[in-house]
Amino acid sequence: MVFRQDYLYWKTIEQLVVVHQFRIVQISQNQSEVWLESAKKKGPSLIRLLRYDLDWGNWMKRDMEDTARKVDTVRKKQYKRNLDALNVYVSTYPPVDEWSDRVSEPLVIGSKGQTNLQTVVVHSENVQTTLQSLSALLQVDLAIETEGFLYDYSVIESLKNRVIGVTNQRVKQEKDIFTYGKPYFTYVFIFIQVIMFALLELKGGSTDTENLIAFGAKENFLILQGEWWRFFAPIVLHIGMFHLLMNTMALYFLGTAVERIYGRYRFLLIYLLAGFAGTLASFVFSPSVSAGASGAIFGCFGALLFFGVVHPSLFFRTMGSNVLIVIAINLMIGFIVPVVDNAGHIGGLVGGFIASAVVHLPRQKRYMKRLAALVLTLVLTIGMLYLGFKVQPASGDPRYAVTIAKDHIEAGEINEAYQVLTEVNDKDLQAEYYFYLSYTEFELGKLEEAKKHLEIVTSKLPDLHEGHYNLALVYTELKEYDKAKSSIEQAISLDPDNDDYHSVLEEINDLSEGSE
Repeated sequence: MVFRQDYLYWKTIEQLVVVHQFRIVQISQNQSEVWLESAKKKGPSLIRLLRYDLDWGNWMKRDMEDTARKVDTVRKKQYKRNLDALNVYVSTYPPVDEWSDRVSEPLVIGSKGQTNLQTVVVHSENVQTTLQSLSALLQVDLAIETEGFLYDYSVIESLKNRVIGVTNQRVKQEKDIFTYGKPYFTYVFIFIQVIMFALLELKGGSTDTENLIAFGAKENFLILQGEWWRFFAPIVLHIGMFHLLMNTMALYFLGTAVERIYGRYRFLLIYLLAGFAGTLASFVFSPSVSAGASGAIFGCFGALLFFGVVHPSLFFRTMGSNVLIVIAINLMIGFIVPVVDNAGHIGGLVGGFIASAVVHLPRQKRYMKRLAALVLTLVLTIGMLYLGFKVQPASGDPRYAVTIAKDHIEAGEINEAYQVLTEVNDKDLQAEYYFYLSYTEFELGKLEEAKKHLEIVTSKLPDLHEGHYNLALVYTELKEYDKAKSSIEQAISLDPDNDDYHSVLEEINDLSEGSE
């Protein structure tokens, strides 16, 4: 009889592990207790099997409560809202006292019933009915022969060896998933971005906007002018030492992990496509000059998320919770800190996820799914390019209007610049907009309009000496010499070494004296 229950215990484990792909989470030293994890969407996620000859129901009650607490601890560690578990006792005989009421309903832990433990007792008197119940609870077909079978020691050992052998093989396969490739391009990109940072510093500084633009930083108007390579160049440029250090550390840890999982050439495509997607999103949604590997690095996060979709159980057992938390923290920082280009981060995250779906994981063909991901990539890319090149410049957005107007001004096309600026219909306009609008108005002789707009500029940006200088010129043309003198003196206080400002002050003094 004892051998029969031992056989049932190991045959059930063998069926669940070998046939139905359940995973052994833990096995006790004497092998009498085994914890399994189910990958099925329905049914209990955790299964505990205990080979123990029950004596008293009170002991079973205490053991059930202790097991439920362990399951609740697992739920909290995995950040799950709810967790259902199954507790199976395999006993030669049922407890000698009353026990059936204790297993009639699940044992619930938590004020909101987050953890549910269903208990089943398999004993010599209820084998067939209990196996049927287990099959229903676990959503599997437990094909276990219980009648007319010789339950000797060799059969049980054979079942044990098969279970342990299959488990060891799967552990090896999981380890192989994380060691498919050796990091190579991660180190190449780290080397390139360090070299580019050194060149930036030698040529004028990595925080100098003009220098960054010269080296290929994302600048929307230049992209609109056809400099498409600026979608990729920002990936290896960084603004300041802190920016470089943070992104280099992130690339080292994330890049090596992704490259080991996907292999070097898949990683290369994911990284470049994610970097492009991040820059493209920044081009569409942010007017600021930007640079950095952040979009591509978020693409590595996207690659890990795709890995989590393909291998959800393995993902959450290894890195899943940490990856989700880090992504959430970084995106939150991006929404709180204005200088962070969150559009680039989100674009890189999405781009990395979709790029991973296109190349997919090693040894997995999935051609139709990869084709669908490629089509989605093309559709999103074309749509974003259309927004960036066609919709945004014609939208009356002051960010684009100022950029286009500056180009017209440099070409001496004042009327064209004025027309572009006056077509803007945004009510919450920035000082930069009014500065360039006032310049065109001054050049076209619209002095009252120029004065009104420059007064807005100097009130919003009191430290902009060019604004005070231009306002002094407008006041001079309007023969408001006292105001002109006050404005040019303010400009000189902000930029005392500017000879042009001193010359204008002398001219205003002369005009003021001549008018008396």
